[in-house]
Amino acid sequence: MKIAVVGCGAVGSYYGARLSRAGHEVHFLLRSDFAVVQAAGVCVRSEAGDFHVRPIAAAEPEQIGPCEAVLIGLKTTANHEFPRLLTPLVGPHTAVITLQNGLGNVETLAQLFLPRQIFGGLCFVCLNRIAPGVIQHLAHGLVVLGECQPTSGGCLAQLVQAFRDAGIPCQPTDDLARAHWEKLVWNIPFNGLGVAGVAGYEAVLAGALPPHAPAGPVLTTDQLLANARWQTLVRELMLEVIAVAGALGKRIPASLAQDQILRTRNMSDYKASTLIDFERGQPLELDSLFLEPLRRAVAAGVATPRLAALCRILCALNPR
Repeated sequence: MKIAVVGCGAVGSYYGARLSRAGHEVHFLLRSDFAVVQAAGVCVRSEAGDFHVRPIAAAEPEQIGPCEAVLIGLKTTANHEFPRLLTPLVGPHTAVITLQNGLGNVETLAQLFLPRQIFGGLCFVCLNRIAPGVIQHLAHGLVVLGECQPTSGGCLAQLVQAFRDAGIPCQPTDDLARAHWEKLVWNIPFNGLGVAGVAGYEAVLAGALPPHAPAGPVLTTDQLLANARWQTLVRELMLEVIAVAGALGKRIPASLAQDQILRTRNMSDYKASTLIDFERGQPLELDSLFLEPLRRAVAAGVATPRLAALCRILCALNPR
């Protein structure tokens, strides 16, 4: 397939590199890393084995043109760029696959293109971009893939097989919305509390920043789980997310919280993406990851005091 990757950070570069390695014609739409990737390609350092690929580097979407598939790895803070970046890449039969975090991305894309063209991919993976054109794969890698508008055309099955053929574990889901909530069970506590740690546990518990919050480091996954108070907050946030999903008709077993905690212990000192954005002074993905889930909780009449407190703190800490 001819594939474009839009948003070539850790997620977009890793999955794009695997598809390139499998023989697909993969184009990376790049900004700051353009010169490096054009000259030297992309290097993936992985527990499953290092590899190097040479995707086709482009600085503008018009240089790529219509594709059979588009992978979106953009931060959700850049979703306003969808019309400019995606329109030159998408034809009437293009599969548009968002690998972004949070809620609302699929719906935004469905306003620009036909809903039957839109797919959502939930990435359960530990990755970091450690240098231009260099991705470190630490653990996991599963992609759960679903359709915005289920059809009988078989496109979902073809995409799942393409991912698997590229060495990417991939599972189809017939309920994309439920899969999004399952991913939020992990994303909300480990992305949110890791940043809120700079304000201290008491600030999260009280639901507001103290007047002179001591500056501290972000908290990695192992630090959150090593401290009994933080681990309690992790579990409480997970159960709130599960409760909201249930009220919306997306039943998730409460046991998923413990499953996610056990799985996270294998990640060692992993920094979730929001922590890295915060340390770099970049805007946080607040709306899709935290505020939209809270809005849906309020609309469903579900009390989420931990999530509401976390949102207030993250809005206060947001660099922009």
